[in-house]
Amino acid sequence: MVKAYLRYEPALSFGVIVSPHSNVVYDPSGRRLLAAALDRFAAWDLKRGLPSATFTPSSSSASLAVSCIASSPSAASASASSIASGHADGSIRLWDAETGACEATLHGHRSAASALRFSPSGAVLASGSKDCDVILWDVVAQAGLFRLRGHRDQVTDLLFLDSGKKLVTCSKDKFMRVWDLDTQHCLQIVGGHHSEIWSMDVDPSEKFLVSGSADPELRVFRIRQSAEEGEDWNKWDALKLFGEIPRQAKERVQTIRFNKDGTLVVCQVAGKTADIYRILDEAEATRKAKRRLHRKKEKASAKAVVAEGNGTVKDQDSQNPTVVVTDVFKLLQVLRSSKKICSVAFSPTNPPKGCLATLSLSLNNNVLETYSVDNDKVSKMYSVEIHGHRSDIRSLALNSEDNLLMSTSHNAVKIWNPSTGDCLRTIDSGYGLCSAFVPGNRYGLVGTKTGTLEIIDINSGNSVDVIEAHAGSIRSIVLIPDEDGTVNARGFVTGSADNDIKFWEYQLVQKSDSDARHLSVTNVRTLKMNDDVLAVSIGPTGKHIAVALLDCTVKVFFLDTLKFCLSLYGHKLPVLCMDISSDGAFIVTGSADKNLKIWGMDFGDCHKSIFAHTDSVMDVKFVPRTHYMFSVGKDRTVKYWDADKFELLLTLEGHHAEVWCLANSSRGNFIVTGSHDRSIRRWDRTEEQLFIEEEREKRLEETFEADLDNADEDRYGKKDDAPEEGSVGVPGKKTKETVSAADAIIDALDTAEEEEKRLNEQKELQNSGEGTKSVPNVIMQGHSPSEYVLNAVSNVRPNDLEQALLSLPFSDALKLMAYLKKWSLIPLKVELVCRVCHVLLQTHHNQLTTTPAARSILTELKEILYGRVKDCKDTIGFNLAAMDHIKELLAMRSDAPFRDAKAKLMEIRQKQSKRSDRSAGGDKRKRKKQKVSPAES
Repeated sequence: MVKAYLRYEPALSFGVIVSPHSNVVYDPSGRRLLAAALDRFAAWDLKRGLPSATFTPSSSSASLAVSCIASSPSAASASASSIASGHADGSIRLWDAETGACEATLHGHRSAASALRFSPSGAVLASGSKDCDVILWDVVAQAGLFRLRGHRDQVTDLLFLDSGKKLVTCSKDKFMRVWDLDTQHCLQIVGGHHSEIWSMDVDPSEKFLVSGSADPELRVFRIRQSAEEGEDWNKWDALKLFGEIPRQAKERVQTIRFNKDGTLVVCQVAGKTADIYRILDEAEATRKAKRRLHRKKEKASAKAVVAEGNGTVKDQDSQNPTVVVTDVFKLLQVLRSSKKICSVAFSPTNPPKGCLATLSLSLNNNVLETYSVDNDKVSKMYSVEIHGHRSDIRSLALNSEDNLLMSTSHNAVKIWNPSTGDCLRTIDSGYGLCSAFVPGNRYGLVGTKTGTLEIIDINSGNSVDVIEAHAGSIRSIVLIPDEDGTVNARGFVTGSADNDIKFWEYQLVQKSDSDARHLSVTNVRTLKMNDDVLAVSIGPTGKHIAVALLDCTVKVFFLDTLKFCLSLYGHKLPVLCMDISSDGAFIVTGSADKNLKIWGMDFGDCHKSIFAHTDSVMDVKFVPRTHYMFSVGKDRTVKYWDADKFELLLTLEGHHAEVWCLANSSRGNFIVTGSHDRSIRRWDRTEEQLFIEEEREKRLEETFEADLDNADEDRYGKKDDAPEEGSVGVPGKKTKETVSAADAIIDALDTAEEEEKRLNEQKELQNSGEGTKSVPNVIMQGHSPSEYVLNAVSNVRPNDLEQALLSLPFSDALKLMAYLKKWSLIPLKVELVCRVCHVLLQTHHNQLTTTPAARSILTELKEILYGRVKDCKDTIGFNLAAMDHIKELLAMRSDAPFRDAKAKLMEIRQKQSKRSDRSAGGDKRKRKKQKVSPAES
């Protein structure tokens, strides 16, 4: 009989606040900050410091890491899908901001998405990728519009101009391109940068565009207004260089963003600083230009007097001076953070009273910070840092009741609720390499890199004692069990790089009469080894202790007498982890040589050596009371094994970096893993059964499909670069879903053809008087052949339809076109019919025009489709006019003028505060002049 096992599934992921490789943006409401956390992203309420919603894809994989996020403008209400996320596999997902549901998955890019931007209306989404292409997506129809080719390197940023009619893209190829989206061609190629362009942005009034690279200055462009004409402008140019602003930092530019009203722009570099510039209005810029000219004249006249030359100083027009870029952009503040900044975003909501704007940052140490920007200073308002470690997680430990989880990092210990992922306590500590709960679950033990042993009070969240335990780093802490297998107060063992294994016992101490008693430990025995101790494990009955040494061997001793018992030799590199089964029959060792070895504890013979991971095995644990075991490694995977059959049962993928540690629950119903990506993941045992043969076949299929995808991409060698002026292509790409959709359409066409033949034969028999009553076809589900094929085509996702139709052979395309005439009579299917007809005509134009059978079909469709499309347009126009009429009726209601009174009041107050700031600045200048004039006299 085939043995069945229970499957483990990903259940929870926590510990990551923000990923360092993605941007942060505010959601359409402007109240929550969207921050990517590996393969998902969360909407953070910054005031409360809590995530109010989490957006998680259906499957968890490192290929789905979120690489960029975009939210539609708050004013845009054309689409419910108001948030878009780009992923490392090139896919783009559309999300509903209210419900957090994924509404569509769009496939088009061949590599990671690097930039996303919604159009002002929110109905169109532009995406740029590392594959050098830009794709325009219809958010409402959830399908691709077209692909723009022209850049020779990764597209780093993009933005819309002229109410979404033009698109500007920048790339690491040092060029910016302006595209006309109506004609789908490149209008202008803008050069000038001497290095890769990393970011750009445009102010809300579309007067200035600022771009940044690794050059020591920012480049500012003027944007051509629709009515602006002049001799200086080229006929087709949309951008014209205005000037360059010198930057403060030496690092390359990472992000450039304007605030909502366009008065501030932030330039964040790939370091710890962000420069904030203020954009002066025309009057202020003119005054600054006049002062600059005045100073220039004074310097020129002073030089002329000193030189006593006869030359005359050229008089410039001081009434109408030429405004340069430094007159408009003024450095306001330089924001300096404690760690490297990854991304910045201005809050679109009105700032608090007394400050100009609110700026949010994501840092590379898993922290979100929010600052208020003022004329005088930049001050921190909020910080989100409790919900994750600042660096990678080095050890995990579950308490005896499995309701508390302890994790250690380079400077802190955190206590978590493993069922919800909430952080309960944060305790400052040293660099923790190992940890354990003391029996009773009131205290925790942490072994550090410096050799100290820290005792932590779980309830109070304090470190109660720090003991200098070893001269080297402590690699293992193992509790000593009783003979019946339960863990009580017998003490624990530590293994260190100083070649010592120390045995400790618990004791309660009281520092003074006024202090309460607290736990401490004392060393009772020491076992000296010949090399560094890397791992220690104790048998479930407390009979044996196994020690892994740096010389690649494992030594087994009797725990009571410390006499030598067994030596396990066979690994080529040091053993990093090991565990003994609950019945004491097996010991499993994991090594840096990527192998797992299963040994018998009776004679020390090696039962099996398994090539387990593609990199070092970092931790291994038996499931309690079984011979099943879990292993984790630097190859980012978690693997489930049967030690009796030496078979791989399951591979769990989800971590985005090396997996360092593993903790198993006492009942084996879940495991917890910690990784270098700062995430903690819980994997739950389900009731679903798995079989070894089925899992083996699945792994082979996945390998085959992965090889097939790679072969398809490079089948005809490297693809030619796009022409200099750019080109347009098909937006989608061939995926497993599109191939499956094409197969479904072909099957439906074949089934419908057979059914039509059967019905015709039945009619002929009935006409001849020989026929019997016709029996309906069960496969058709009560539909006619035309309806059956229509259902198959309608079930294809809009984004996959074009690629599915491209995969159809000409014979099947001809069969499909024969049904279009009948489908066009259905009002709701007119759009689908037009789309199918358009794709098939584009793909098979030459064959269709030369095939006699197709000519009659095309002639009939030409007559019908134009009329049907006109009817649909008339209906939509009528409905739009009716909606405008209803809008006017609502506006005539008495309470309508007072609905946006609050927003108007805030605008008036902002204008008044600006005027008062200007008048205050003018008064200061007058006072300075008055102070200077008596001194001169």
